[in-house]
Amino acid sequence: MRSFAVSALREPPFAARRHAAVELVAGESAGWARDLGLVATAAGLRRLRGAGPAELAGRACPDAPVDRLRLLTDLISWLFVMDDACDEDGLAASPTRLAPTVAELLQVLDGQGDPAAPRPVAAGPLGVGLDDLCRRVRALHRPTFLLRLISQLREYLLALLWEAANREHRRVPGVAEYVQMRRHTGGARPSFTLTDLAYGDLPGAGRWADPALAALDDLAADLVCWCNDLFSYGKELSSAPDTHNLVTTIAGETGQGEAAALRAAAARFNEGLAAYAEREAALTDAGDASVRAVLVTRRNWIRATYDWSRAVSRYS
Repeated sequence: MRSFAVSALREPPFAARRHAAVELVAGESAGWARDLGLVATAAGLRRLRGAGPAELAGRACPDAPVDRLRLLTDLISWLFVMDDACDEDGLAASPTRLAPTVAELLQVLDGQGDPAAPRPVAAGPLGVGLDDLCRRVRALHRPTFLLRLISQLREYLLALLWEAANREHRRVPGVAEYVQMRRHTGGARPSFTLTDLAYGDLPGAGRWADPALAALDDLAADLVCWCNDLFSYGKELSSAPDTHNLVTTIAGETGQGEAAALRAAAARFNEGLAAYAEREAALTDAGDASVRAVLVTRRNWIRATYDWSRAVSRYS
């Protein structure tokens, strides 16, 4: 049934591209995760490699300098490890269990990658890895991106508590609520930020406040997350059923059976993709070169997520 819904997804009408340094960065990033203790066992390392963080980053950021591709890959690796700890290892079974970890990681973010501060060893490997990412972004002397990344990661961590509360009470959120929160739990926004950091000539803060550009950015995050939901639905259903999937929320709100909810989720993605193409065309015609640069990165992310989801073993 899941394969039927995936086959119903419209292929994003954007060129598929891939960075030439994917294999190099994959090895380096796996070593980074191992050396920091983010993965402590051979099985954990295999799980991370099977997720293909460098493959996703290399498709989303095909023209980046190698060091920026590595930074994005390490962030995606960190997000995968955090998500797996929450979803598969039981860290987010309840808010009370997750809260101490969130508090430690928020404290790391409050440090803003200060190079003079001691490493947050007490926060464990997740804290040390997060601190390392913040320090490396800070070292690039682009404070706007650092603050944007920190803000988005805060939103991500707090949204994980929302998931944990739902999980504890076996609550299925409504579709509108889920769509809003999924933009935060999916980790798309901080990933977008490090993709933007890899390139120059991006819009200033005033341009980012344009409602049309902000709405398109939201829709790009939605498409990345909904695509992920459809590809991961079968694995989630068979291993550890969870309420946090677009298919599940549609079924819960409408009373539809699984097949109808899968078709509705696929249709939502396809309609969103069509709307994205229309909005992107309007912004391309009206925008400056810096806006067009953002549109290229978001287009790459949508296509990358689709292709990566079909290729990796994470959802098999």
